[in-house]
Parts: sequence; structure tokens; C-alpha cells
Amino acid sequence: MGIVRTGFNFMLGTFFGIYIAQNYNVPNIQKMANTGMAIAKSIEESNRKPKKRDAED
Repeated sequence: MGIVRTGFNFMLGTFFGIYIAQNYNVPNIQKMANTGMAIAKSIEESNRKPKKRDAED
């Protein structure tokens, strides 16, 4: 029974997701994640501690 129930739930979720994607304006999650990572990387680089100069001291 578990395989049938799991398979039915998976198929129902897939069909529901396809319906939503075709009929509504769903944002592109991959594009949003890449934008977020680029923003986080720029913030991290701007707030990074300066490197120590061991050779000159």
C-alpha cells in the first residue's frame, strides 16, 4: 500500500505543479537563487577583513 500511496501522491503533485506553472506566473527559482548568491558574495567580499602583511612587518 505504501508504494501505491506514495506514487499517487507524487503523480498528483506533479500534475498540480504542471497546472500551476502553465496557468500562473511562477518565478524562476534558479534565477532567484543565483541572484541571491551573487548579492551574498558581493556583501561578503566588501566586509572581508584585510589580509595581514607578514613580509613587511
